Amino acid sequence: MKDLAIGIDIGGTNTQFGAVDRGGNIIATDKVATQTHADIQLYFKDLYEGISNLLKETGLECKIIGVGVGAPNGNYYEGTVEDAPNLRWKGIINFVDEFKKLWNVPTVLTNDANAAAIGEMMYGGAKGMKNFIEVTLGTGLGSGFVVNGEVMYGNDGFAGELGHTIVNPYGRQCGCGRKGCLETYASATGIKRTVYKFLADNLKPSELRGVSFDNLSAKMITEAAERGDQIAMDSFEYTGKVLGQKLADAVAVTSPEAIFLFGGLAHSGDFIFKPTHKYMEENMLSIYRNKVKLLPSELQNKNAAVLGASALVWKELDKISETKIKF
Repeated sequence: MKDLAIGIDIGGTNTQFGAVDRGGNIIATDKVATQTHADIQLYFKDLYEGISNLLKETGLECKIIGVGVGAPNGNYYEGTVEDAPNLRWKGIINFVDEFKKLWNVPTVLTNDANAAAIGEMMYGGAKGMKNFIEVTLGTGLGSGFVVNGEVMYGNDGFAGELGHTIVNPYGRQCGCGRKGCLETYASATGIKRTVYKFLADNLKPSELRGVSFDNLSAKMITEAAERGDQIAMDSFEYTGKVLGQKLADAVAVTSPEAIFLFGGLAHSGDFIFKPTHKYMEENMLSIYRNKVKLLPSELQNKNAAVLGASALVWKELDKISETKIKF
């Protein structure tokens, strides 16, 4: 009988889930809608049924040893999703308790960026590393800090929110209600805002001038930069400058071996990596210079969301084994 973990990634539109073995092999995946479920109980029911049907379709004799969940504003300590801005359900959702009413297996939850960090540590470029930072550059900016081999959760389970450190207190409005958060500059949405500011502030010709904000994407900006569009290239330079400065600050706190960039914006390659590395080094305290690697995530071309969530289960099992050995 094969031991499998279930990885669940809760997104604003869909919830992805999959069955994964300890080696990081994804046996099967599927998804259910998140956004259309106004009733949280119906959502839990559909999610449970979706996972059950998925396991039946594999035809494998397997033992589900646990469920790992990655969620926006996920609290590892409490097993809750709290005031997630991109989900319909407001307030505090006791996800672990509610899900275990339907399926009584060990269940662990954390935020999606922390899940990505654990996935990187188990299946990606951070294998063997004890200290690193995972930065997810998607619609917003998420981050997971690993210190001495453990994800940093802090006192209340919400530590490590690099995306909500302030770049400029009088800067861009953020979805969190404050102004000038890093994610309003260094994210797929942030670079779109930068492009539009640069288009407004100068008269340089650009193929991006005829594109509406809603239709503009990080991929389009990358493709324009590849064709030599100056506005696109300037936007990447500025984005890398802001991100590099804040990464230099993060290095001073945790002194990581490496920082991994993951997500849509990281697909732009040197356009984001070169300026980010340049400004990170320029703003680094001298004792840290030329010590920290800036690397692309090795989970980019895999189902990272499901892998990261399932990795939570194996990580928890490792903790239990280590505890038994110690005591």
